[in-house]
Amino acid sequence: MPYTPTQAEMEEMDVKGDALYEQLRPIVETEENIGKLISIDTLSGDYEIDEDILLCGKRLQERHPDARMVGKRIGYNAVYSIGGSISRTKPL
Repeated sequence: MPYTPTQAEMEEMDVKGDALYEQLRPIVETEENIGKLISIDTLSGDYEIDEDILLCGKRLQERHPDARMVGKRIGYNAVYSIGGSISRTKPL
């Protein structure tokens, strides 16, 4: 049976994912990566970058089958927007 995190675990993964992304920002926020998607394994700190969130998540899960992943859009405040807009974060 697949693992299903509790609400508290999901919130913890989100906080840890934000902290890991902040550590990765100087490495991943390059001109070629701005706007791409990143999947981060909150257990290992490993990550994958791609234009397709499913592909980067799949590659990450191949290396870490028990990965607890969070996804982010590099250089932006949200991955997707419905009826609104996403904003570019301040460059480092």
